Amino acid sequence: MRVLVWHVHGGWMDAFLRGRHDYLVLARGGEPRRELPPGARWVEPAELSQEHIDVVVLQRIEEIDLVESLTGRSPGHDLEAVYVEHNTPKQRPVTERHPLAAQKRIPIVHVTHFNRLIWDCGEARTAVIEHGIPDPGLQYTGELESFGAVINEPVRRGRVTGTDLLPRFAEVAPVDCFGIDSELLVATHTRQANRIRPQGDLATKVLHRELSRRRAYVHPMRWTSLGLSLLEAMSLGMPVLVIAATEAPRAVPPGAGAVSADLDELLATGRRLLAEPEAAREMGMAARSFARARYGLERFLGDWDEMLEHHAREGVST
Repeated sequence: MRVLVWHVHGGWMDAFLRGRHDYLVLARGGEPRRELPPGARWVEPAELSQEHIDVVVLQRIEEIDLVESLTGRSPGHDLEAVYVEHNTPKQRPVTERHPLAAQKRIPIVHVTHFNRLIWDCGEARTAVIEHGIPDPGLQYTGELESFGAVINEPVRRGRVTGTDLLPRFAEVAPVDCFGIDSELLVATHTRQANRIRPQGDLATKVLHRELSRRRAYVHPMRWTSLGLSLLEAMSLGMPVLVIAATEAPRAVPPGAGAVSADLDELLATGRRLLAEPEAAREMGMAARSFARARYGLERFLGDWDEMLEHHAREGVST
Protein backbone atom coordinates (compact mmCIF):
# COMPACT_ATOMS: atom_id res chain seq x y z
CA MET A 1 0.00 0.00 0.00
CA ARG A 2 1.03 3.62 -0.50
CA VAL A 3 0.86 5.36 2.90
CA LEU A 4 1.02 9.13 3.46
CA VAL A 5 2.35 10.28 6.84
CA TRP A 6 4.05 13.22 8.57
CA HIS A 7 7.29 12.71 10.53
CA VAL A 8 5.93 13.87 13.89
CA HIS A 9 7.02 11.49 16.69
CA GLY A 10 10.56 10.37 15.92
CA GLY A 11 10.74 7.15 17.93
CA TRP A 12 7.32 5.89 16.85
CA MET A 13 7.99 6.83 13.23
CA ASP A 14 11.35 5.06 13.21
CA ALA A 15 9.45 1.82 13.87
CA PHE A 16 6.42 2.53 11.66
CA LEU A 17 8.46 3.26 8.53
CA ARG A 18 10.20 -0.12 8.74
CA GLY A 19 7.09 -1.91 7.51
CA ARG A 20 6.53 -3.52 4.11
CA HIS A 21 4.53 -0.71 2.53
CA ASP A 22 5.58 2.32 0.47
CA TYR A 23 5.66 5.42 2.67
CA LEU A 24 5.36 9.02 1.51
CA VAL A 25 6.70 11.31 4.24
CA LEU A 26 5.48 14.84 3.71
CA ALA A 27 8.27 17.41 3.96
CA ARG A 28 7.78 20.55 6.04
CA GLY A 29 9.51 23.81 5.18
CA GLY A 30 12.78 24.35 7.03
CA GLU A 31 12.66 20.96 8.72
CA PRO A 32 15.87 18.91 8.49
CA ARG A 33 15.38 15.74 6.48
CA ARG A 34 16.64 12.78 8.39
CA GLU A 35 17.56 9.57 6.64
CA LEU A 36 14.57 7.31 6.05
CA PRO A 37 14.34 3.50 5.81
CA PRO A 38 14.44 1.99 2.27
CA GLY A 39 10.65 1.82 1.83
CA ALA A 40 10.09 5.50 2.66
CA ARG A 41 10.83 8.73 0.82
CA TRP A 42 10.30 12.42 1.36
CA VAL A 43 7.74 14.16 -0.83
CA GLU A 44 7.20 17.88 -1.32
CA PRO A 45 3.72 19.33 -0.65
CA ALA A 46 3.53 20.64 -4.23
CA GLU A 47 4.16 17.14 -5.58
CA LEU A 48 1.53 15.40 -3.49
CA SER A 49 -1.39 15.89 -5.90
CA GLN A 50 0.50 13.76 -8.45
CA GLU A 51 1.07 10.86 -6.08
CA HIS A 52 -1.12 7.78 -5.72
CA ILE A 53 -2.17 7.42 -2.06
CA ASP A 54 -4.04 4.47 -0.58
CA VAL A 55 -4.29 5.66 3.01
CA VAL A 56 -3.18 8.58 5.16
CA VAL A 57 -2.03 8.03 8.74
CA LEU A 58 -2.92 11.23 10.60
CA GLN A 59 -1.29 12.32 13.86
CA ARG A 60 -2.48 15.92 14.29
CA ILE A 61 -5.96 17.33 13.74
CA GLU A 62 -4.72 20.03 11.35
CA GLU A 63 -3.46 17.34 8.99
CA ILE A 64 -7.05 16.57 7.93
CA ASP A 65 -7.42 19.99 6.28
CA LEU A 66 -3.85 19.90 4.97
CA VAL A 67 -4.47 16.62 3.14
CA GLU A 68 -7.62 18.01 1.51
CA SER A 69 -5.89 21.22 0.43
CA LEU A 70 -2.87 19.38 -1.00
CA THR A 71 -4.63 16.45 -2.67
CA GLY A 72 -8.22 17.53 -3.21
CA ARG A 73 -9.31 14.41 -1.34
CA SER A 74 -11.04 14.32 2.04
CA PRO A 75 -9.71 11.90 4.70
CA GLY A 76 -12.46 9.53 5.77
CA HIS A 77 -14.61 10.35 2.72
CA ASP A 78 -12.78 9.69 -0.53
CA LEU A 79 -9.42 8.83 1.05
CA GLU A 80 -8.82 6.08 3.59
CA ALA A 81 -7.56 7.51 6.91
CA VAL A 82 -6.69 6.50 10.44
CA TYR A 83 -5.74 8.84 13.27
CA VAL A 84 -2.95 7.88 15.69
CA GLU A 85 -3.42 9.34 19.18
CA HIS A 86 0.01 9.45 20.78
CA ASN A 87 -0.86 11.52 23.83
CA THR A 88 -2.83 11.58 27.02
CA PRO A 89 -5.39 14.43 27.33
CA LYS A 90 -3.68 17.78 27.84
CA GLN A 91 -6.39 19.85 29.50
CA ARG A 92 -8.91 17.71 31.40
CA PRO A 93 -7.88 14.18 32.37
CA VAL A 94 -10.82 11.73 32.32
CA THR A 95 -13.41 14.17 30.92
CA GLU A 96 -11.57 15.62 27.90
CA ARG A 97 -13.40 14.86 24.65
CA HIS A 98 -11.26 13.81 21.71
CA PRO A 99 -11.37 16.17 18.69
CA LEU A 100 -12.61 13.27 16.52
CA ALA A 101 -15.19 12.00 19.01
CA ALA A 102 -18.23 13.20 17.04
CA GLN A 103 -17.50 11.28 13.81
CA LYS A 104 -17.34 7.62 12.75
CA ARG A 105 -15.39 7.79 9.48
CA ILE A 106 -11.83 8.00 10.82
CA PRO A 107 -10.89 5.44 13.49
CA ILE A 108 -8.72 6.59 16.39
CA VAL A 109 -5.77 4.27 16.98
CA HIS A 110 -4.35 4.71 20.48
CA VAL A 111 -0.75 3.75 21.27
CA THR A 112 -1.66 2.46 24.76
CA HIS A 113 -4.68 0.91 26.42
CA PHE A 114 -4.53 3.67 29.03
CA ASN A 115 -4.99 6.28 26.29
CA ARG A 116 -8.14 4.63 25.00
CA LEU A 117 -9.47 4.27 28.54
CA ILE A 118 -8.86 7.88 29.54
CA TRP A 119 -9.95 9.76 26.39
CA ASP A 120 -13.66 10.40 25.77
CA CYS A 121 -13.81 9.23 22.16
CA GLY A 122 -17.59 9.48 21.86
CA GLU A 123 -18.96 7.70 18.79
CA ALA A 124 -15.62 7.28 17.04
CA ARG A 125 -14.30 3.81 16.31
CA THR A 126 -11.21 3.07 18.39
CA ALA A 127 -8.39 0.53 18.45
CA VAL A 128 -5.10 0.05 20.27
CA ILE A 129 -1.80 -0.76 18.58
CA GLU A 130 0.83 -0.85 21.28
CA HIS A 131 4.31 0.49 20.72
CA GLY A 132 7.01 -1.51 19.04
CA ILE A 133 10.71 -0.70 18.94
CA PRO A 134 13.71 -2.08 17.06
CA ASP A 135 15.86 -4.24 19.32
CA PRO A 136 18.89 -2.20 20.44
CA GLY A 137 20.53 -5.38 21.72
CA LEU A 138 21.63 -6.37 25.20
CA GLN A 139 24.10 -3.62 26.18
CA TYR A 140 23.70 -3.31 29.94
CA THR A 141 26.86 -3.21 32.05
CA GLY A 142 25.62 -1.20 35.06
CA GLU A 143 29.23 -0.37 35.84
CA LEU A 144 28.44 3.16 37.06
CA GLU A 145 26.80 3.53 40.46
CA SER A 146 24.33 6.09 39.22
CA PHE A 147 20.81 6.18 37.80
CA GLY A 148 19.97 7.14 34.24
CA ALA A 149 16.89 9.05 33.08
CA VAL A 150 15.77 10.30 29.67
CA ILE A 151 13.57 13.41 29.84
CA ASN A 152 13.14 15.90 27.02
CA GLU A 153 12.64 19.49 28.25
CA PRO A 154 12.63 18.47 31.91
CA VAL A 155 12.46 22.03 33.26
CA ARG A 156 9.63 23.26 31.04
CA ARG A 157 7.54 20.11 31.54
CA GLY A 158 8.24 19.93 35.27
CA ARG A 159 5.74 17.87 37.24
CA VAL A 160 4.33 16.26 34.09
CA THR A 161 7.63 14.44 33.58
CA GLY A 162 8.31 14.06 37.30
CA THR A 163 11.36 16.32 37.17
CA ASP A 164 10.63 17.42 40.73
CA LEU A 165 11.21 13.82 41.88
CA LEU A 166 14.79 13.65 40.62
CA PRO A 167 16.27 15.15 43.84
CA ARG A 168 14.76 12.28 45.84
CA PHE A 169 16.41 9.71 43.57
CA ALA A 170 19.62 11.75 43.73
CA GLU A 171 19.70 11.19 47.50
CA VAL A 172 20.31 7.51 46.73
CA ALA A 173 22.65 7.87 43.74
CA PRO A 174 23.62 10.53 41.21
CA VAL A 175 21.04 10.87 38.43
CA ASP A 176 22.44 11.30 34.93
CA CYS A 177 19.70 12.95 32.90
CA PHE A 178 19.74 12.69 29.10
CA GLY A 179 17.51 14.61 26.71
CA ILE A 180 16.70 17.90 25.05
CA ASP A 181 17.44 20.93 27.29
CA SER A 182 18.63 18.71 30.12
CA GLU A 183 21.40 21.24 30.75
CA LEU A 184 18.79 23.61 32.20
CA LEU A 185 18.57 21.33 35.22
CA VAL A 186 21.81 22.84 36.54
CA ALA A 187 20.17 26.18 37.31
CA THR A 188 17.05 24.50 38.70
CA HIS A 189 18.77 22.10 41.09
CA THR A 190 21.85 24.07 42.16
CA ARG A 191 22.01 22.36 45.54
CA GLN A 192 22.23 18.99 43.80
CA ALA A 193 24.56 20.15 41.04
CA ASN A 194 26.87 17.20 41.57
CA ARG A 195 23.99 14.72 42.01
CA ILE A 196 21.68 15.62 39.10
CA ARG A 197 23.99 15.64 36.10
CA PRO A 198 22.77 16.75 32.65
CA GLN A 199 24.14 14.63 29.81
CA GLY A 200 22.62 16.40 26.80
CA ASP A 201 20.66 15.21 23.79
CA LEU A 202 22.67 12.34 22.33
CA ALA A 203 22.33 10.39 19.10
CA THR A 204 20.34 7.20 19.69
CA LYS A 205 23.23 4.74 19.48
CA VAL A 206 25.39 6.86 21.78
CA LEU A 207 22.49 7.31 24.20
CA HIS A 208 21.92 3.56 24.39
CA ARG A 209 25.60 2.90 25.06
CA GLU A 210 25.87 5.54 27.77
CA LEU A 211 22.54 4.76 29.41
CA SER A 212 23.49 1.08 29.67
CA ARG A 213 26.48 1.94 31.84
CA ARG A 214 24.21 3.25 34.62
CA ARG A 215 23.05 0.84 37.32
CA ALA A 216 19.31 1.43 36.80
CA TYR A 217 16.87 3.44 34.73
CA VAL A 218 14.56 5.96 36.46
CA HIS A 219 11.19 6.70 34.83
CA PRO A 220 9.52 9.45 36.92
CA MET A 221 6.80 10.46 34.40
CA ARG A 222 3.42 11.29 35.92
CA TRP A 223 1.35 11.93 32.79
CA THR A 224 2.49 10.46 29.50
CA SER A 225 1.19 7.70 27.25
CA LEU A 226 4.28 5.55 27.68
CA GLY A 227 7.78 6.91 27.13
CA LEU A 228 9.64 4.91 24.49
CA SER A 229 12.82 5.52 26.48
CA LEU A 230 11.44 3.16 29.14
CA LEU A 231 10.96 0.39 26.59
CA GLU A 232 14.41 1.05 25.16
CA ALA A 233 16.02 0.88 28.61
CA MET A 234 14.28 -2.41 29.31
CA SER A 235 15.36 -3.77 25.93
CA LEU A 236 18.94 -2.78 26.71
CA GLY A 237 18.73 -5.03 29.77
CA MET A 238 18.41 -2.33 32.43
CA PRO A 239 16.47 -2.76 35.68
CA VAL A 240 13.93 0.03 36.04
CA LEU A 241 12.48 2.26 38.79
CA VAL A 242 9.12 3.46 37.52
CA ILE A 243 6.34 5.69 38.83
CA ALA A 244 3.11 3.64 38.63
CA ALA A 245 1.19 6.06 36.42
CA THR A 246 -0.65 5.80 33.09
CA GLU A 247 0.47 2.70 31.10
CA ALA A 248 3.63 1.96 33.11
CA PRO A 249 2.18 -0.83 35.32
CA ARG A 250 1.23 -2.78 32.19
CA ALA A 251 4.62 -2.24 30.56
CA VAL A 252 6.85 -3.42 33.43
CA PRO A 253 6.56 -7.00 34.74
CA PRO A 254 7.30 -8.23 38.27
CA GLY A 255 10.98 -8.82 38.82
CA ALA A 256 12.19 -6.15 36.38
CA GLY A 257 12.87 -3.55 39.08
CA ALA A 258 10.06 -1.68 40.81
CA VAL A 259 6.83 0.00 39.73
CA SER A 260 5.09 1.94 42.48
CA ALA A 261 3.31 5.15 43.41
CA ASP A 262 5.19 4.91 46.71
CA LEU A 263 8.43 6.79 46.13
CA ASP A 264 10.03 5.28 49.23
CA GLU A 265 9.49 1.81 47.76
CA LEU A 266 11.26 2.84 44.54
CA LEU A 267 14.15 4.33 46.49
CA ALA A 268 14.51 1.17 48.57
CA THR A 269 14.76 -0.91 45.40
CA GLY A 270 17.28 1.57 44.04
CA ARG A 271 19.47 1.07 47.11
CA ARG A 272 19.30 -2.67 46.65
CA LEU A 273 20.33 -2.39 42.99
CA LEU A 274 23.36 -0.33 44.01
CA ALA A 275 24.35 -2.85 46.67
CA GLU A 276 23.65 -6.00 44.60
CA PRO A 277 24.94 -5.71 41.01
CA GLU A 278 24.02 -9.32 40.22
CA ALA A 279 20.44 -8.76 41.32
CA ALA A 280 20.38 -5.68 39.11
CA ARG A 281 21.58 -7.74 36.16
CA GLU A 282 18.93 -10.42 36.76
CA MET A 283 16.17 -7.82 36.95
CA GLY A 284 17.47 -6.23 33.77
CA MET A 285 17.29 -9.54 31.94
CA ALA A 286 13.68 -9.97 33.08
CA ALA A 287 12.93 -6.46 31.80
CA ARG A 288 14.55 -7.18 28.44
CA SER A 289 12.75 -10.50 27.97
CA PHE A 290 9.37 -8.92 28.64
CA ALA A 291 9.99 -5.85 26.48
CA ARG A 292 11.08 -7.91 23.50
CA ALA A 293 8.01 -10.15 23.79
CA ARG A 294 5.40 -7.39 24.16
CA TYR A 295 6.98 -4.46 22.35
CA GLY A 296 8.93 -6.13 19.56
CA LEU A 297 9.02 -4.60 16.10
CA GLU A 298 7.50 -7.61 14.33
CA ARG A 299 4.37 -7.57 16.49
CA PHE A 300 3.99 -3.81 16.02
CA LEU A 301 4.33 -3.95 12.23
CA GLY A 302 2.04 -6.98 12.05
CA ASP A 303 -0.66 -5.11 13.95
CA TRP A 304 -0.35 -2.18 11.58
CA ASP A 305 -0.49 -4.45 8.53
CA GLU A 306 -3.76 -5.86 9.84
CA MET A 307 -5.15 -2.37 10.47
CA LEU A 308 -4.22 -1.02 7.03
CA GLU A 309 -5.32 -4.15 5.16
CA HIS A 310 -8.66 -4.08 6.95
CA HIS A 311 -9.26 -0.61 5.58
CA ALA A 312 -8.23 -1.71 2.11
CA ARG A 313 -10.81 -4.51 2.23
CA GLU A 314 -13.61 -2.41 3.73
CA GLY A 315 -13.18 0.68 1.58
CA VAL A 316 -13.87 4.28 2.59
CA SER A 317 -16.83 4.76 4.95
CA THR A 318 -20.01 6.14 3.44
